Amino acid sequence: MTNNKISLVYFATPDIAVESFLSLINDHCFEVKALVTQPPRPNGRGKKIKDSKIKEEAIKNNIPVLEPVRISKDEEIIEKLKELNPDFFVTFAFGQILSQRVLDIPKYETINLHASLLPKYRGANPICECLLNGDKKTGVTTMVTVLELDAGDICLTKEIELTDDTNYLTLTNNISKVSPDIIKETLKGLYNKTLTPTKQNACNVTFTKKMTKEDKILNFENDANLIHNKIRAMCGINTTHFVFNDKLIKVFKSKTVEYKMQKTPGEVLDVTKDGVLIGCINNAILIEEVKPEGKNLMSAYNWSLGSKIKKGDIISCTQGE
Repeated sequence: MTNNKISLVYFATPDIAVESFLSLINDHCFEVKALVTQPPRPNGRGKKIKDSKIKEEAIKNNIPVLEPVRISKDEEIIEKLKELNPDFFVTFAFGQILSQRVLDIPKYETINLHASLLPKYRGANPICECLLNGDKKTGVTTMVTVLELDAGDICLTKEIELTDDTNYLTLTNNISKVSPDIIKETLKGLYNKTLTPTKQNACNVTFTKKMTKEDKILNFENDANLIHNKIRAMCGINTTHFVFNDKLIKVFKSKTVEYKMQKTPGEVLDVTKDGVLIGCINNAILIEEVKPEGKNLMSAYNWSLGSKIKKGDIISCTQGE
């Protein structure tokens, strides 16, 4: 590589993008000219407006911050981006669609970090989707951004192995950690013309689906594996729940248990220090960690002591049943 720094503007909003952002800032091969991020929104119980972690890091490192409500229509910010004259744009879960006018600004390309092994799981929810489907591996892909959703040429991929215990939070953390190396290798390869992106195989394209309120509900008239996958796929974001004594109980951790005896789906089969065992249409699921309505995260056993849940009780799907 030449002595010139590779200049870029970084587009991102959630915490998953912070490590890559800081890695680029702290690497002498790169010059981060600005951060483009979503404007802060009311959050939490008090609906207070709080800056994102990535914005805080940008301010701390004297990186200019741009916060368009809709970047494709923000003439002032588009002109600022042109003035910065970067080699690349880098996007990582930014949360807005870039117009062709914006994509044409960098000298080289706009490169997106996508949390799946493209062409599998195009769309906004790839982390949740691979866990819902019980996949044994996923990964991170760098690709050239085009107007069609996640359809650009693939630069590099990095595989990540998954276990039955991997959940949304642990996988997000893992993706965050492996992303800095792959984005830096991609930018250097494109800048030095040692990397040639390849077309996606259209025959293997799949898309993620949007999660709904109904998806959060645990229905024990399903296979235990499907229920376990839903719990870990939605842990910490749209956390799944069941209802007991008309109280909503969010579930954070579980495991499947082989169980061949006769049972009713939703029936409490046992309560031990390991957790609350609940019958499913096929086998059973051990609920290990919960967050009862209005309370903090706790073990399912500790919850059972206060709730008085016992063997033979039937779990409801929704309140009022």
